[in-house]
Amino acid sequence: MLKLDGCLIENGSFSLQADFTVETGSSVAIIGPSGAGKSTLLESIAGFRDLKRGQILWNRGRISDLSPGQRPLAILFQDGNLFPHLTVEQNVALGLRPNGRLSGDEQAEVQNALTRVSLFGLGGRKPAELSGGQQSRIALARVLVQRRKLLLLDEPFAALGPALKAEMLDLVAGLVAETGTTLFMVSHDPQDARRITSHTVLVADERAHPPASTKALLDNPPPSLRDYLG
Repeated sequence: MLKLDGCLIENGSFSLQADFTVETGSSVAIIGPSGAGKSTLLESIAGFRDLKRGQILWNRGRISDLSPGQRPLAILFQDGNLFPHLTVEQNVALGLRPNGRLSGDEQAEVQNALTRVSLFGLGGRKPAELSGGQQSRIALARVLVQRRKLLLLDEPFAALGPALKAEMLDLVAGLVAETGTTLFMVSHDPQDARRITSHTVLVADERAHPPASTKALLDNPPPSLRDYLG
């Protein structure tokens, strides 16, 4: 279970309050007007932004004092953070060891992850030799080998076309359901939220509201969300 307990997050003159709980294994979208603080919220959970007040708990253990690398989570950003001079296999291996030096069992884990994202046999290529969708799969494979129980997505598929983005979202949904991973996904597209999340956190008016049913929230949005959605 993830709990944001009386949190106050500051980013310059901007502040955001968050006080809610997410059950383990849930798939949750984070949606709201541009500039409302969606990425700021995700950065705080990931440990890239300190809390001004409050604490973040995972399974009742306090993680808000831990560095990003010590937290039980993995995060995918918009650019995928791939290293162009490394092969596909080497990029994925970084999810296990920063120096990329793997044991035989760890090398097998990398191959298994590449198979699960339909990149088996492409491990020796460089990212630039692959399509945008395949590059997104590399980043996802790197997340898989980390075996973290909390996955944060900061619109990593936003640059993909509609069909390919839907394919990647379905792949993520299948993987998190298979592993029982808790998913937090920032999105500007309500259809993304409808597609793979059961609940949605609305970020608006300097507050991250407790998770509500995605369908109920988007079918009958409050004024702040209705103005954004049009």
